[in-house]
Amino acid sequence: MSERNNAHYGAEQIQVLEGLDPVRKRPGMYIGSTGESGLHHLVYEIVDNSIDEALAGFCDTISVVINEDNSVKVTDNGRGIPVEKHAKTGKSTLETVLTVLHAGGKFNNEVYKVSGGLHGVGSSVVNALSSKLIAEVKKDGKLYRQEYSKGIPKTELVNLGDTEESGTIISFLPDDTIFESIVFDYNILKTRLRELAFLNKGIKITLEDKRNGVIDKFHYEGGIIEFVKFLNSKKQKLHDEIIYAEGEKDKVIVEIAIQYTDAYSENIYSFVNNINTIEGGTHLIGFKTALTRAMNDYAKKYKLVKENDLSITGEDIREGITAILSIKIPDPQFEGQTKTKLGNTKVRSIVDNVTGEAIYHYCEENPKIAKLIIEKTLKAARARLAARKARELARRKNVLDSMALPGKLADCQERDPDLCEIYIVEGNSAGGSAKGGRDRKTQAILPLRGKILNVEKSRLDKILSSEEIRNMITAFGCSVGDEFNLNKLRYGKIIIMTDADVDGAHIRTLLLTFFYRYMRPLVDEGHIYAAQPPLYKVKKGKKERYVYTDKELSDTLDEFGRDGKYDIQRYKGLGEMNPEQLWETTMNPENRILLKMTVDDAMIADDVFTMLMGDKVAPRREFIEKNAKYVKDLDF
Repeated sequence: MSERNNAHYGAEQIQVLEGLDPVRKRPGMYIGSTGESGLHHLVYEIVDNSIDEALAGFCDTISVVINEDNSVKVTDNGRGIPVEKHAKTGKSTLETVLTVLHAGGKFNNEVYKVSGGLHGVGSSVVNALSSKLIAEVKKDGKLYRQEYSKGIPKTELVNLGDTEESGTIISFLPDDTIFESIVFDYNILKTRLRELAFLNKGIKITLEDKRNGVIDKFHYEGGIIEFVKFLNSKKQKLHDEIIYAEGEKDKVIVEIAIQYTDAYSENIYSFVNNINTIEGGTHLIGFKTALTRAMNDYAKKYKLVKENDLSITGEDIREGITAILSIKIPDPQFEGQTKTKLGNTKVRSIVDNVTGEAIYHYCEENPKIAKLIIEKTLKAARARLAARKARELARRKNVLDSMALPGKLADCQERDPDLCEIYIVEGNSAGGSAKGGRDRKTQAILPLRGKILNVEKSRLDKILSSEEIRNMITAFGCSVGDEFNLNKLRYGKIIIMTDADVDGAHIRTLLLTFFYRYMRPLVDEGHIYAAQPPLYKVKKGKKERYVYTDKELSDTLDEFGRDGKYDIQRYKGLGEMNPEQLWETTMNPENRILLKMTVDDAMIADDVFTMLMGDKVAPRREFIEKNAKYVKDLDF
């Protein structure tokens, strides 16, 4: 019998983790990761508890402070966590909430009608993953305090005296033995807290960073109406007024806010109990179905669409839309890999009813705006048909057929997509060096001629007329737009390799805009990378080194010794490197630096692409003026 089969398996092999030990043993199961996202999730969990107090009508002010030591203090003016002895645990309710998993008022609909967060898990998880946590409670005229470390109480619950205020203060320092880094990113917290203020109208949220003195205050009486205005602030609006509606049925509260712009992309963001449901769900299906039906019914009733005219699809109607769909529900049932897809069946019809009535009534009362939207929709439908014809024509000519790859493409020998990568290279000169230096087995090269079309200002039918874009679509093999199929992707890594100058940065932005707008899953699933070529080559005697940043250059010069003769070569273009140098510095998997292009926040990405590539000049000018001071090397 093998050693494996002979191994004893009995009761003593079964590990029982008590208290908060499971959280410290497997933190990723509770907060997703021990990286940046998991670290910031700790703050969200504590803030969510305060938001739940606000939703229940007992809190209107929340303060978040990042201290100089990267500890965080969250303060609210709610009722305060109960401190009396808990019948089941024999401990104070405060200690129970902070040390027992699945203990909290969120399981009782009489306490919280709706709630976000980890449903009674959040506070105890934060406590478990903090090297230090201090809980202060102002309740029933008294101020109480208790200190914890790694989930274990270090003091008793202490009564510090009288107070006229109420609320909870949680201060915690993340455990640096658990997290990769405990340095909080102010902008990440700012984005989420601003989002919460939009989604919960009237709540005042303050974020302060004591590391640098920055303070932001968020307070939106208009709620998601102001959210849509914020998202469209850099876009050309089709109408000024926000289409808004709210309704409630079977304890499900629905809010929608809509505004159309002259853009060609759709931006619909859905939330359930303040959680961004990035995978959608029944509420989003109900919204889209009602929007399509209401607009079609109105267009047909007032003969804005002729009987023999082309049919209008939901995709056509959603072109240029910016919408927020926010629902509050007592018992959300989430599904999907990231648990951000709503599964409650009844929600679909509830959202459908609220949306359908609101859209149709708005069109009836605002016929001029309704006509503008319908006209834009018809243009989108005609462009969609034109794009389909362009694709069909391209296929007949084998342009988009994967069997007829672009002539410029130097393909790789490997056929397993997971092992293949394609470099999108700027210009024939760099393309020649890349082809000469690559690993032919796994690395493909596709040179681009100049800058591709700015897709932010173009519909798909025009985009498909661009030879450079067609070459990319054909090479990738996964088509584009509504026909995109990630399963047909021919390369696991798509690597943008451009010169380290202004033109190179512009080309990279154009390519990212195209991928984000028309091949979004490539970005979402982590297939897009940017190569990082060296900026300099430093040589002194027999010492030689490629460096990638100005700081690294300074450090290298210090290391080599600034006395005596040394040579610094500045690489402004990839074509300045011979094939061996390009391989050694930028393409060799053992040496190269690749930057993965991710979209952690789709709203920020949309805003940036609109600002950089859209029609409005003022926001772009403001961005340049604000960031010009950070530019150290500008090529003319």
